[in-house]
Amino acid sequence: MNLVEKAYIFATAAHAAIGQKRKYTGEDYINHPVEVCNLIEKSTFVNDEMRAAALLHDVAEDTQLSIELIEKEFGKCVATLVEGLTDVSKAGDGNRAKRKEIDRQHTSKQSAACKTIKLADLISNSKSILQHDRDFARVYLKEKKALLEVLREGDTSLWLQASEIVEDGLKQLEEDK
Repeated sequence: MNLVEKAYIFATAAHAAIGQKRKYTGEDYINHPVEVCNLIEKSTFVNDEMRAAALLHDVAEDTQLSIELIEKEFGKCVATLVEGLTDVSKAGDGNRAKRKEIDRQHTSKQSAACKTIKLADLISNSKSILQHDRDFARVYLKEKKALLEVLREGDTSLWLQASEIVEDGLKQLEEDK
């Protein structure tokens, strides 16, 4: 079994073990990491460590499984990417805006590979939120517009796609008023 197959099985089991489903649709949660993994295929520098990290990107944040366990199972490179993709703010750090600023600063220090995966995650989540929760999208897309500024080192085509989704979404929401 290769690294990507192992990551798929691990992530599927981790999210299923806590009964996690995709918000709004109720579909199996693994569909989101798979979409993120598929999106990074467009990157010119994608490799198996990035694919594995894309599949595992929400495991440490959403489950009780640690970065240390991910490192033990998948190696330092994958664990470093997953750690870079994991929000570091805590509920006690202040209001949502303050927490998002802490997470944005964390993201700004990550590698181009990490930022590429973050762009794919942003694309996947933005499309879903725009489709299913336009009220929350008003807040979410403004946050993602700010996040895009620290993701410029990621894959250019994904950055352009993410930027277009965010800008078009904000424009649509403004027209809805």
